Amino acid sequence: MDFFVLGKLLAGLVLLVVGAEGLVNGASLMAASLGISPLVIGLTIVAYGTSSPEMAVAIQSGFAGQADIALGNVVGSNIFNVLVILGLSALAMPLMVAQQLIRLDVPIMIGISFLTLLFGFDGLINRSDGVILVIGAVVYTIFLIYQGSKQPSDAGEYDEYAISEPLSPLQWVKNLGLMFGGTGVLILGSRWLVQSSTSIARTIGVSELVIGLTIVAVGTSLPELATSIVATLKGERDIAVGNVIGSNIFNILAVLGIGAMVSPQGIPVSSAAITFDLPVMIAIAISCLPIFFTGNVIDRWEGLLFVSYYIAYTTYLILRSTEHASLPMFSNIMLIFVIPITVLTLTIVTVNSLRKRRQK
Repeated sequence: MDFFVLGKLLAGLVLLVVGAEGLVNGASLMAASLGISPLVIGLTIVAYGTSSPEMAVAIQSGFAGQADIALGNVVGSNIFNVLVILGLSALAMPLMVAQQLIRLDVPIMIGISFLTLLFGFDGLINRSDGVILVIGAVVYTIFLIYQGSKQPSDAGEYDEYAISEPLSPLQWVKNLGLMFGGTGVLILGSRWLVQSSTSIARTIGVSELVIGLTIVAVGTSLPELATSIVATLKGERDIAVGNVIGSNIFNILAVLGIGAMVSPQGIPVSSAAITFDLPVMIAIAISCLPIFFTGNVIDRWEGLLFVSYYIAYTTYLILRSTEHASLPMFSNIMLIFVIPITVLTLTIVTVNSLRKRRQK
């Protein structure tokens, strides 16, 4: 394989992370200087800023006529966010889950995941579908701002974005430079990532969808991974969970929506995505409810379960893309033994948790 292409891929991933960091920091400090509360900044600019790599890749791949990467990136990122980011965070320290996530945000994530599958049944997420998704993103953002304005007592979670005095002209210039520079770096990084990923897909004979589901998805999810791990280690475990769920919602509504709007032919949805990848994304979203519901905590064993399932999912993608002879056996083991045992275990744990709550 061409080492230049691999170097371009790695450079693109690095630029995405650096660009997202600059964009978030610059925009957050300017928003704080205009009197916007730290909580609202955290719920909007920071949460959406960590998804800016996915957005940059979706727009770039849409304009480049490689919309398969946009779909794979969103679906793969959502799967990676839950299974790996929450899994690793829970392995580091059991995660607290806020009631709002269980009652509102997770059901929204499940609902729009089903909506994505519904839009894709005809083989295409077209521009009108994209408009509907973007309208949903606007409504959800307005709701977040409204909720944030009602909960000023929680602003301490985002105190790093609070400022005690107005910014000087030099600081304004610096933060504007960070914001626009970060955006420019994001655009360049996304261009390199899409170009190199497409070259790798053609070289090794796998589809652009699989590349989007794996390499691109993991690379664009690095900001979410860093945010959640750092928040967990700092003891801000509810932020770690909220960051993942909020990012997943934004990925579908805004990233996929805008990607469908800018792509000349919309985003094609392959039969493999309809029959496997999108249902997996939905199943993982649904699995959050019983896991989150068991004492409002994601325990270490549940984190290990998440990470193990991501390894199994990635293994399946590799076997499927290479048409390996062991694929049928691997699929049967997962369908006949692993998945039923997992469902049974989660059911027992959920029932016991509900019983304990009623006894209290």
